[in-house]
Amino acid sequence: MKNDLSALGNFAPTRRQLLGLGLVAAGAAALNVIPGFELLASAQAAVPAAAQKIADHFSSVKSMSGEFVQFGPKGEQTGGKFFLERPGKIRFNYDGASNFRVISDGKSVVILNKKLNTSDLYPLSKTPLKLLLDDRIDLSGDRVKSVKEEDDLTTIKLADKSVFGNAMITMMFDPKTYDLRQWTITDAQGKDTTVMIFNTKEGVSFAADTFAIDYTANRELNTKTR
Repeated sequence: MKNDLSALGNFAPTRRQLLGLGLVAAGAAALNVIPGFELLASAQAAVPAAAQKIADHFSSVKSMSGEFVQFGPKGEQTGGKFFLERPGKIRFNYDGASNFRVISDGKSVVILNKKLNTSDLYPLSKTPLKLLLDDRIDLSGDRVKSVKEEDDLTTIKLADKSVFGNAMITMMFDPKTYDLRQWTITDAQGKDTTVMIFNTKEGVSFAADTFAIDYTANRELNTKTR
């Protein structure tokens, strides 16, 4: 998969593709990451030490900012900037005239489309993003569906029906630096949406309103559009 930023242009992601950032239903471009996975034999199977070490390292990153590229179901690409703060907070500012924003304040996730004047709200606890943004990435129990260790990539696939039904999240890390490279959300229909991150900075500070959600405006907007 090529990280071709010139292809981004002013592509406006659809609501389904926005959900690929970690919400209930996701879209996407196949990455062929599933074939070759070594499935854990049972819920009690030991998690590889390298995978747990990587997960613990990523959990220790309490704040991060950078850029992202999102790959959609038919090869569509869009991108922008992201901001992350544990526990539970993340923001995606999409490039282009669509002015999309996806914000999690630790309790809820809102999708804002200022061009269409829409605001869709979801509980963070019911999205795959919850596993990504927890204080500690929990690899216990039967959440770990597969782990694949390669020289240049460690891939961890997680699922939790109590959190987001039949959706899954696959996280890919650099095995040497333990840096998160990208994640893929797979929906109940087996479709994938991938988010690749780059130019990241850790230990950054954010303005107080970076992850704020205006619940009053959301309620008023959705009342008007009924």
